Amino acid sequence: MSEEFVPTLVLTAGEPAGIGPDLCVQIAQRPLSCKLVVIADGDMLLERARQLKLPLKLIDIATVSPAQHQPGSLQFLHIPLTEPAVAGKLNCANARYVLATLQHAVTACQTGAMHGMVTAPVHKGVINDAGIQFSGHTEYLAELTQSAVVMMLVGGNMRVALATTHLPLRDVAAAITAEGIESKLRIIQRDLVTRFNIASPRIAVAGLNPHAGESGHLGREEIDVIIPVLDKLRSEGMQLAGPLPADTLFSPVQLKQYDCVFAMYHDQGLPVLKHASFGEGVNITLGLPIIRTSVDHGTALELAGTGRANAGSLLTAIEAAVQLARNQAVL
Repeated sequence: MSEEFVPTLVLTAGEPAGIGPDLCVQIAQRPLSCKLVVIADGDMLLERARQLKLPLKLIDIATVSPAQHQPGSLQFLHIPLTEPAVAGKLNCANARYVLATLQHAVTACQTGAMHGMVTAPVHKGVINDAGIQFSGHTEYLAELTQSAVVMMLVGGNMRVALATTHLPLRDVAAAITAEGIESKLRIIQRDLVTRFNIASPRIAVAGLNPHAGESGHLGREEIDVIIPVLDKLRSEGMQLAGPLPADTLFSPVQLKQYDCVFAMYHDQGLPVLKHASFGEGVNITLGLPIIRTSVDHGTALELAGTGRANAGSLLTAIEAAVQLARNQAVL
């Protein structure tokens, strides 16, 4: 297919009390390079548009096929809230609504009705408070699709993938296993080739411990776990550097040598990327059978309904999904 291919994307509006609905209304005002379908409660979107004093025409795709996005309108699939949403006020009653939007989006992508999904932020705490175990989009989508996945954020001229995601820091070392490191590096390698069109990816692997363990004096995870895996995968032809000390890995001189950084835990890799790109970063789930991108921020309850939310990250996430869909279409 040519570059003129216009993918159809599905967007979940996220936590109804947060800025997700605001962002949907805001991006509705702009031109987009895709056909976009929002999965959300239609009345909620109209109410948030009223609060933001922005025009919004809703087009129900239950009655028409998705078309090229037109500024001022949103094509949507109505999923009803359990209780009306109040901007800035969490309500456990709507937790299952949030998960239902994700389930519908995944199904639409799996059936081929949509070329990829984009997600606005959800609130993990309120979903757990509703009695539903939920550690994040990444883990939930992995469960829905029965996939092994890797969280990767893109921004500030960096790609940072994670060996572990939403774990307490005290649990990270035990979660760094040879099997896990190997599996995730294979997923990263495959998706960089097949979805990002990088023929021979160069991946920098961070050490877990300060100074990458200082030859075992500051921890043995590098020697006992990480290095044997890297040696094995290098013997198969993968270009892997490391394990490298994380405190110097993120210097511009180092970063320009690599296509992706593989960090061992959430707050090792993401603070640097978000410092360089906050508001314009994108969260991409590798390893899924479908394309999924997301914003790089949370629900920002204090901004919901105020008009002060910045749609930059969501717009970037949509454009990233468009590009990934186009890359996949030419394979």
